[in-house]
Amino acid sequence: MASVLAIAVLLVVALLDHRVVAVETTWCVVRSDASDDALLTALNYACGSGADCGPIQSSGLCYLPNTVQSHTSYAFNSYYQRKDRAPGTCDFASTATIAKTDPSYGSCAYPSSPSTAGGIGGTPTTPSSRVPPLPGTTGPINGNGGLTPTYTNNSKASVEFSITKLLISLSCCLACYLITVSIHVGH
Repeated sequence: MASVLAIAVLLVVALLDHRVVAVETTWCVVRSDASDDALLTALNYACGSGADCGPIQSSGLCYLPNTVQSHTSYAFNSYYQRKDRAPGTCDFASTATIAKTDPSYGSCAYPSSPSTAGGIGGTPTTPSSRVPPLPGTTGPINGNGGLTPTYTNNSKASVEFSITKLLISLSCCLACYLITVSIHVGH
């Protein structure tokens, strides 16, 4: 009976340890081949749908460089982290990609987890839906865009994360079964 419990515990620990290794830090940034028009639409969507766009406002730490690419990368990543890096939250009509290298620079720190983005697992902050002014303009872009991100993230990290979640679920079921069997055998 003790050996069954030990095996169940070891199985759960091994799979939990595997999960920690499989989940790596990732960021969502713009694709280098994305057009400015597509990025503007996606920026409007991200800022209007939950991204914290305060840091890319003119008084924010990530305002400079004042480019569409820079502002959109920050907004994409904020949205992605706040949505718990769920599959499909880094697509934005194929204008975004997953990065494994931290895009932070100078005093501009890109959130690297839901908790540092003020989203899931952290203290929520009020997201700014106001899109920052573009280079050569004095006001925000009007409208919220309406671009809904598609859910087609087939990245290796996403697949590994899904497989890991499945394995953990199965191991927990197996552990519960083994514990139940060992309790009944002992009585």
